Amino acid sequence: MMAKIRNAGLIISSLLGYLSWGGGNSTFLWEAEWVVISKLLTDPAAVLHPMTLLPMIGQLLLIGTLFQAKPDRLLTYAGIACLGLLLGLMLLVGLWGDIRVALSTLPFWALVTWTVLRLRGDRRNLVEK
Repeated sequence: MMAKIRNAGLIISSLLGYLSWGGGNSTFLWEAEWVVISKLLTDPAAVLHPMTLLPMIGQLLLIGTLFQAKPDRLLTYAGIACLGLLLGLMLLVGLWGDIRVALSTLPFWALVTWTVLRLRGDRRNLVEK
């Protein structure tokens, strides 16, 4: 059950990312994702970019684990990797420019750390048994 809670937390925390760019423009990732999904349904070519599709694939992988009796370790790692590409870039850009952007990624990275430590710990426990 805790694995599902961690994976749900990863999904939610990935949506809390904050983006800011020139001219006073800003948005949260959940708002940007809503725009991407609506354009995906009307004009798919407009959103075909790795930095939009890979994080969404990561979220779908993590959502898939929520419907499994025991969330698959490989799907969890793949989901983290796909989401981590965008949120890692946001962290770097935020550290370079707008600290609010960097800070908005910290809940995701904290949950990633917790999840990976737990998955590695669970694996060690299986080996020892």
